[in-house]
Amino acid sequence: MKKVLSVLSVATLSLSLVLAGCGSKPEAQPQGQAGGSTGGAAGGAAPTVKIGMVTDVGGVNDNSFNQSAWEGLQKLQTEMNLPKDNVNYLQSTSDAEYVPNLTQFVKDKWDLTWGIGFLMGDHLKKVADENKDAKLAIIDAEVDAPNVESVLFKEHEGSFLAGVVAAKMSKTKKVGFVGGVEIPVIKRFELGFEAGVKAVDPSVQVLKVYTGAFDKPDLGKSTASQMYGQGADIIFHASGGTGDGVFNEAKDRKAKGENVWVIGVDKDQSLTFGDDITLTSMVKRVDQAVFKVSKDLIDGKFEGGKIVWLGLAEDGVGLADTSKKNVPEDVLKLVDDYKQKIVKGEITVPEK
Repeated sequence: MKKVLSVLSVATLSLSLVLAGCGSKPEAQPQGQAGGSTGGAAGGAAPTVKIGMVTDVGGVNDNSFNQSAWEGLQKLQTEMNLPKDNVNYLQSTSDAEYVPNLTQFVKDKWDLTWGIGFLMGDHLKKVADENKDAKLAIIDAEVDAPNVESVLFKEHEGSFLAGVVAAKMSKTKKVGFVGGVEIPVIKRFELGFEAGVKAVDPSVQVLKVYTGAFDKPDLGKSTASQMYGQGADIIFHASGGTGDGVFNEAKDRKAKGENVWVIGVDKDQSLTFGDDITLTSMVKRVDQAVFKVSKDLIDGKFEGGKIVWLGLAEDGVGLADTSKKNVPEDVLKLVDDYKQKIVKGEITVPEK
């Protein structure tokens, strides 16, 4: 991890967003038009600011953090009355496309270029260093550069709460964690989840597997099959699009009468996969972070060189509001008790 330039508390980040639907990759690529003023336009006219986003290999329809980021930009476009073409994305199918995609927005003079995901950190750093007048922002990585604002989340804190739910509701005393690539951000999910489980019931076994991919649903399905076969009845995944396969396996088993569950990640995944198999979701409010930083740019408040961390205290992570559909009230009360202890510093959740 790169040296952190500075860390900001962003307790002011508590935006209420209505999630917009995610579209397919635009046919029109950025056309090289110069982005205009980054200040709000007078008389209620739409500002001419242009904001682009580059996905990692999970893609914009990953039902996870890439999709959430795009929804944040779509919301910004609607709320700020931006022309539709003034927000756009480029989808990466391999890491070899990160620098060319980021560079395309930068060279075409877009006002802000987002990189989504830890895997893009070094690539965005290179583009930032080579284009010092450009403004960039990144989710899930620390980039030490004066023209980059970095946003990271305390996934371990939200995942601790998911572990509390899993431990209280497992009938088999076995639960699972399916990770994507074993990188620091995903380790925070794993360690927080296991800590939450053990805080409630040290006798519950936590099975853990890293698939090595964020875009392989078939691999997620086979991994989940093995875990359920070993006796786990609840699986928490932090694996992007690979996690779609975890849900598919749970759905197949549920149809056969097995009492198995999945805990979703990043978004409220019950909205995609249904609350018959989604026990709860550990929500990471990427959409709100992208919205806020992008709006700050429009308002002339962009803070390059800053590292922002969002946890339970900042409402950056937490369990989905729909949790009450499947999680009993007494368990949710216990979850809230643990949340307050974490916020007050009475519990320190491991992250390394």
